[in-house]
Amino acid sequence: MKIDTSIKPGSGANVGETRSRATGKTAAGTPSSSAADVQLSGLSAQLQSSGETTPFDAVRVSEIKQAIGEGRFTINAGAIADRLITSAKELVNSQRQT
Repeated sequence: MKIDTSIKPGSGANVGETRSRATGKTAAGTPSSSAADVQLSGLSAQLQSSGETTPFDAVRVSEIKQAIGEGRFTINAGAIADRLITSAKELVNSQRQT
């Protein structure tokens, strides 16, 4: 079987690009003024800002690291399970509301 070499790879624009240029709209159907326009969702902005406000306690991390090294660190599996269940319930309830 012979491979057809009459079609050159990269000779044309991407299908999505062609449609965007032809209609003046993005894939979501919203008007676009240029290919460089980028719009972030509100959730994206919230995620970016949440990383900046989370404190990092280096002293506490050092204490935990030392306790693990000395064998003094204990894990409360019940508390972890309770928090995990609470978190899962909150997630399910938030998805039901939207």
